Amino acid sequence: MTIDNVLTIIKNIIDIGIVWAGLYFILKSIKNNVKFTMLFKGIIIILVIKLISDLFDLTTIGLLLEYVIMWGPLALIIIFQPEIRSVLEQLGRSQLLGRHKVLTISERERIVYEIGEALDYLKKHRIGALIVIERDTSLSEYIERSKKLYADISNELLVAIFFPDNPLHDGGVIIQGDKITSAGAVFPTTVEMKFSKRLGTRHRAAIGISEESDAIAIIVSEETGRISIAINGDLNYNLSVDEAKMLILDELKPKKSSEFDIEESKDGDKDE
Repeated sequence: MTIDNVLTIIKNIIDIGIVWAGLYFILKSIKNNVKFTMLFKGIIIILVIKLISDLFDLTTIGLLLEYVIMWGPLALIIIFQPEIRSVLEQLGRSQLLGRHKVLTISERERIVYEIGEALDYLKKHRIGALIVIERDTSLSEYIERSKKLYADISNELLVAIFFPDNPLHDGGVIIQGDKITSAGAVFPTTVEMKFSKRLGTRHRAAIGISEESDAIAIIVSEETGRISIAINGDLNYNLSVDEAKMLILDELKPKKSSEFDIEESKDGDKDE
């Protein structure tokens, strides 16, 4: 095998890899977006009807579908311009390795413990709060427009930030890895009509940032003290502190357990 053959194979592998990565991102975006899911189903139905029309020689339907297929992509670009822009923005903010993935088991548990203690206090005293945990999608654009802290996570600091007399209590806190990166962050509010109109600005901002990214958005209601968590555009409403901690811990876990975590777990068992 010559060097040219090896280079050709490598180029083909890279080419196929890029195509698969693009398809994966597109399918992931479709899965997380209701409009894209409906669009994808519609395209499949049109293609199936086109095949049936060709098979049974249905001239009129076939001709109409040819026009749809010819001009459909241009129409879709115009109709779904906001969604396409949102997907491209998300692609630009995506990180190869989110900070939460390099945390050890003990670090994740400590973070969840500190957040849980803060939620318990905020809930009991009905202090409104919005805590956003970054995962794979970068939140740098929101960090740039907020007050940078870069401090270790502690329940005392979280409570102090959201205390009513604090000038930063109206905004959201952004957590990256095991650090509180910034406070006073302002997030886009959701425009989805499926959510109750009674939801306040914090809840709508939490849902909004969870729609634009894969972040975990935790809300404490100022009126009722109820805890809710928004993930992927869905709202888990009125959770107990323990339920919130379990959900956060589960969402912070890497999709597949790394060898490092497995070894750490074994070491922990030995210590016991």
